Amino acid sequence: MGTVEPIRDPQKIAAMKKILKSGSVRDWVLFVLGINSGLRISDLLALRVADVLGRERVTLREQKTGKAKDFPLSETCRKALREYLAAIGLSADAWLFPSRKGGRPISRVQAYRILNAAARTVGITEPIGTHTLRKTFGYWAHQQGVDITLIQKLLNHSAPSVTLAYIGITRDDMDQVYINLNL
Repeated sequence: MGTVEPIRDPQKIAAMKKILKSGSVRDWVLFVLGINSGLRISDLLALRVADVLGRERVTLREQKTGKAKDFPLSETCRKALREYLAAIGLSADAWLFPSRKGGRPISRVQAYRILNAAARTVGITEPIGTHTLRKTFGYWAHQQGVDITLIQKLLNHSAPSVTLAYIGITRDDMDQVYINLNL
């Protein structure tokens, strides 16, 4: 797999939510939680129902870095999780995103297929993958004015320049600041 991009169009995000929810509430919640938490897919798929059930915060140890991560769930996430958990009735020790084969969560490959199919359905032509969720979180945090060094810390990057490249802020984006400022 090559480099994937964040989803930069809010209408495409809304369309993906709609497509995913119409097919599977599980897949919709995976998307919603992914774009609102910035978690890597390996950490999302490792979640159990007990990790989110009735909680306002998620606490975990990142698989890639081994670092502890503790963050609040947004109202959007809490609402989606309440709806999902009420609809499917999983036990507290069950995987949050169970495979239909049972006994384990969906695989990274299956998550990729789900996200890619939904993206293509809504007309996204850029490369999309599981990492798109994390990049979308970072991109939209930046678009909403969150300081790049804070996003860097949230994503555990080594430098702001890494974060800017990661979320797809290009030289053209930076040039637009000069072109549009006109004081």
